[in-house]
Amino acid sequence: METMADYADQIDRSMRKVNEGDILTGTVIDVNEEEIIVDLQYYAEGVIKAEDYSDDPTVTAMDEIKAGDEISATVIKRDDGNGRILLSKKEANAVLSWDRLKELKDSQRNVKVKVINTVKGGVVAFLEGIRGFIPASKLALSYVEEDDLEQFVDKVIEVRVITVDREDKKLVMSAKDILMEERREQESRLVSNVQVGLVTEGVVESLQKYGAFVRLSNGLSGLLHISEISHTRIKHPGVVLHEGDKIKVKVIAIKDGKISLSKKALEDATATEISEEQVELPESGSIGTSLGDLMKNLKF
Repeated sequence: METMADYADQIDRSMRKVNEGDILTGTVIDVNEEEIIVDLQYYAEGVIKAEDYSDDPTVTAMDEIKAGDEISATVIKRDDGNGRILLSKKEANAVLSWDRLKELKDSQRNVKVKVINTVKGGVVAFLEGIRGFIPASKLALSYVEEDDLEQFVDKVIEVRVITVDREDKKLVMSAKDILMEERREQESRLVSNVQVGLVTEGVVESLQKYGAFVRLSNGLSGLLHISEISHTRIKHPGVVLHEGDKIKVKVIAIKDGKISLSKKALEDATATEISEEQVELPESGSIGTSLGDLMKNLKF
């Protein structure tokens, strides 16, 4: 139930002075293709023309808001000629949206945006009614070439705000940060299932001076250090390995989510050992005691 204090507040609000440039908050009464009618708890209603709703060409008021929603807008004229207060949500966005964008940057919260077109070096998407830029280097895990940017148009992607500059009206977003975090989490789960001593196959991804990176069958990558490639000392992994080679390796260590591999260890494990069954002993009467006598009866 409304109290006398509520009535007093409504009277105060209805009597307050409204100036052009003020940002007012009210409740949406009606939305149509041409305008939004707003209850400002004032003696006059507010109206936002469709063209004053958003700079985002993909957004319409009818798609975004409905009667009962709260909305903030800037006073353009105290009287639109019909006794209503003319408002602009676009102008309010120019003030309020930058504050919300800064909050998104500080919190590093994930948000979804729709890519509307491509520009040199990246794509454009709107967030909080503000035009933002997603560089080609921040669209995916790897750099997206200029010719491939078009494939992102009309797609909804998840991003984080990485740059907010109100003075220069600069908004930059990144999808890569989220994708890298997801990949690290996925790799962490996979690494937790890998045991030291595991023998598996992999493909040589790249060669460095200090060793080779090998992509394992489970999708993880491990480092095959140059000292673990061969018993023979080599100056560069390329002496023995080539990119694309399929090799068998053994996991010898896991530290901080990084996998160390060895090819040399498998050579140790498969080395031929001499067992009693492989030694042909002569008859007891003809056993010699010299080293030569013993060695000549060994089968290799």
